[in-house]
Amino acid sequence: MASSNEMSGKVVVVTGGFGVLGQAAAAAAQAAGARVASIDRGPRPPGLPDAGLSLPDVDLSDFAAAEKAFAQIGEAFGRVDALFNIAGAFEWHTVADAGSDVWENLFRANVLTAVGASKAALPLMPAGGAIVNIAAAAASARAAKGMAPYTAAKSGVLRFTESLAEELKPRGIRVNSVSPTTIDTPRNRADMPDADTRGWIPPAELAKVLLYLVSGDAKPVTGANLRVGS
Repeated sequence: MASSNEMSGKVVVVTGGFGVLGQAAAAAAQAAGARVASIDRGPRPPGLPDAGLSLPDVDLSDFAAAEKAFAQIGEAFGRVDALFNIAGAFEWHTVADAGSDVWENLFRANVLTAVGASKAALPLMPAGGAIVNIAAAAASARAAKGMAPYTAAKSGVLRFTESLAEELKPRGIRVNSVSPTTIDTPRNRADMPDADTRGWIPPAELAKVLLYLVSGDAKPVTGANLRVGS
């Protein structure tokens, strides 16, 4: 995990910041000394722990809305040193049953949110900045029944990561992705009550991986995809 000295004063933006992993990432960044801005498409939940600047009701797949949100971050903090693109969505649908709305919604939720946030962050990001996108281990494996729309979208996240990493090398900005297996969240436990959870990833542990990828220890790493979990 990044040291408090290294992250002290850095500005970290977390998309999907009101979700389980988003909250864990924000807490880990704050604990390491960073200033945090959390963006989410929904309203700020009652009782959400203070995580710095909160920007609710932002659809990052709308590029104009993303630019407006990051303008607020720029006014508050002056720059963005790290961006965690955690915002995303999952739905299980067979190809036969999925309408075009399913494919469009999953593409917007998983790919366009990362694109919108990254585009909006770049004018505020100095050399040495870093972006980490959340993909999925399922996107790098043989897709199972019902997983076509989701894995197609997360595959898009992988290709977006690789291309943006090449684009930003001259600016000294790194871009990587993380592909978790199954994250140990209340929703996943409710949706899969009979699953073997021993290999599931605690959100706090995954947050440590995200911090590592924006730290100086990972300075040589860009354009990579790191699988996390068993």
